[in-house]
Amino acid sequence: MATPAEARVDLAAIRHNVALLKERAGGAEVLGAVKADAYGHGLVPTSEAVLQGGASRLGTAYIREALALRAGGITAPVLSWIITPGEPLDEALEAEIELSAADEALLDEIAAAARRTGRTARTHLEADTGMSRGGAPLAAWPGLLARALALQAEGVIEIVGLWSHFACADVPGHGSIDRQIDAFEAALKQAEQAGAAGSHVIRHLANSAAILTLPRTHYDMVRPGIAMYGLSPVPELGDFGLRPAMTLVARIALAKRVPESSGVSYGHLYVTSSETTLGLVPLGYADGILRHATGRAEVLAGGRRRAIAGRVCMDQFMIDMGDDPLAAGDEVILFGPGGRGEPTAQEWADNLGTITHEIVTRIGSRVPRVYRGSGT
Repeated sequence: MATPAEARVDLAAIRHNVALLKERAGGAEVLGAVKADAYGHGLVPTSEAVLQGGASRLGTAYIREALALRAGGITAPVLSWIITPGEPLDEALEAEIELSAADEALLDEIAAAARRTGRTARTHLEADTGMSRGGAPLAAWPGLLARALALQAEGVIEIVGLWSHFACADVPGHGSIDRQIDAFEAALKQAEQAGAAGSHVIRHLANSAAILTLPRTHYDMVRPGIAMYGLSPVPELGDFGLRPAMTLVARIALAKRVPESSGVSYGHLYVTSSETTLGLVPLGYADGILRHATGRAEVLAGGRRRAIAGRVCMDQFMIDMGDDPLAAGDEVILFGPGGRGEPTAQEWADNLGTITHEIVTRIGSRVPRVYRGSGT
């Protein structure tokens, strides 16, 4: 490793995870969510592994992410679902990107792009079944269906999907789960009665947690996200056989002996209890190592767990090795699958009061992704 740090991504683990999720999906089509640079794992190489693992479609939050997939040679169907006014809809349609709409104004904007380009816009209609985030409120759903059907009759859009998203599928037994399923069924029934739910229209609701715990929600397609990367969407129920794909590694930049009572890093939040060896790890909050990891997170160095000693800085943090040997260039593992005794991303998330999604997606662009297990 010639760089100060790198995120090692195991593509074989991603293929394994997608294949496992496809099996659990019980015949439903799989759309792999690769938004946010494939949850920090690297967009194009990871997407290729997702497709090799058995997904037939990909999903991104933003059109620019979908266009990056096309620029990277990905030809599989791609759906983008967060679209603000003025985005490059013409370019999206020319690249055969499917678009989601939740209000009539956006439908009209998509239709205008379709008229300009001569391309029929393959469109998914999103219903808000109780998350109160994206999607059309159920009171507005009939109007959205009517407008979409009118534009479909004109030939400028094609309704290819009806979908929604769970708020609490990762909380087993949460009361909102059944309410959202009922609301989605009601939305589908309205679409069927309106003539917008033909046999070719894909119904999709299940995220990673629902794929693994709610088989009745699989419908025609499922949308795994975090589980594809080997991180459990419901940690209290175990790992489901998933294999974490990312290992974050750094090399010690400086090792030095310091005397007892030495204050370490900004604010001297950590003071050495005796003469000791400190190691400088060249990663900081600019790289996604949360500042409040100070004193809370551990790394593996010299065969043992070491707590972060003192304040995490923009580009670096320190570890206290005691009298154990340490030299510049020695490897430190921040998190990984855990097989060598290193912390896992789940441990980092638990210790920092967050979720694994935040741990992996925050790893910044200064940290190169290095791919392993590329053979199919």
